[in-house]
Amino acid sequence: MRILHTSDWHIGRTFHGYATLDALRDVFAALVAEVRDREIDVVVVAGDVFDSATPSAAAFELLTETLEEIRGTGAKLVVTSGNHDSAARLGFLSPLLTSAGVHIVTDARSVGTPLTIDDAHGPVHFYGLPYLEPAIVRSIWPGTDLRTQEQTIRHAMTLVNADRAERGGRSVVVSHCFAGDVQPTDGVEREIRQGSLDVVPLVDFDGPDYVALGHIHGRSRLAENVRYSGAPLHYSFGEGSKPRGAWIVDLGAEGVEGIDWLDLPIPRRLVTLRGTLDELLSDAAYAPHADDWVCAILTDVNPPLEPMRRLRERFAHCATIQLAPAGGIRSDQRTFRERVQGARSDGDLVHDFLVHVRNGEAATDVEREIIGDVVSVHAAAEARA
Repeated sequence: MRILHTSDWHIGRTFHGYATLDALRDVFAALVAEVRDREIDVVVVAGDVFDSATPSAAAFELLTETLEEIRGTGAKLVVTSGNHDSAARLGFLSPLLTSAGVHIVTDARSVGTPLTIDDAHGPVHFYGLPYLEPAIVRSIWPGTDLRTQEQTIRHAMTLVNADRAERGGRSVVVSHCFAGDVQPTDGVEREIRQGSLDVVPLVDFDGPDYVALGHIHGRSRLAENVRYSGAPLHYSFGEGSKPRGAWIVDLGAEGVEGIDWLDLPIPRRLVTLRGTLDELLSDAAYAPHADDWVCAILTDVNPPLEPMRRLRERFAHCATIQLAPAGGIRSDQRTFRERVQGARSDGDLVHDFLVHVRNGEAATDVEREIIGDVVSVHAAAEARA
């Protein structure tokens, strides 16, 4: 059996305010072609099919179109819900879709009961684990202390492995969670966290022939048979250097025989450019990025005027700007109120204002002369009044 492992489609997501449906449609077209050409038997989608619990009609249309085209190749599908999905909406009509070869797993009560698909060597049992929120699934498994993702996934895998032991044969687990090569907790004393994420220890996935994970947007290999495929599109500039694609897993009579990476097209590259506004607008070295998604990091000491408008004249898809003045942000730590209170004259007041709003840069000699003239004219006018 040949399996294609993908995840985190996030249909309906925007990228810095831009819609991604058309780009995702192009990637899905390439994926369908690969499924057909490589004679894939089962396509696995490990959660976060949609980006929202209330997807738009257009998002549903793209999903329906893609599932139909994949089935048109002869491949079957195993799809689980992720934390971005509404289990109820994604799972709507799932019993009817199952009869058409599209298996959508969204109900935690089904954990431990596989979807069985046969090949020339016999049955392969697919155990779908929808996103398991501890607070929600406690009522499904009463009497089990479930406060963390680790505890919840461990309990779910206990059910899976008990069923595996009884059925025998080859097996694949599909789960949407944040897994890592960390030590499990003893009992229920604490949760393992990395940043703000609740980590599931890798050891909890011991047993199945292959574990198809979703939730992390970059390709990752936690163990030979435990992997993340990542998302099909770049959804942030932090992902810009990471490949986009899917894993192809070949199962033989005794288990996994080979795993290969499949690159999928990137509709528009992501690039981060650093320099002053004038450098980005004039330097020929930046010309190849005219059609890329651009994150511009401006190193101008003072914020330039209308930077986005001017950048988009050269980079039509400039998506975001960050200010990172050369030498860092300079400040004498005084608030503007403190500057006003400490000013000895109107000229000092104007000068301190310029320093405050221009990242510590003092007025030039020409500016000082202009300030002096304006202050003198103002003082003369007040004297006449």
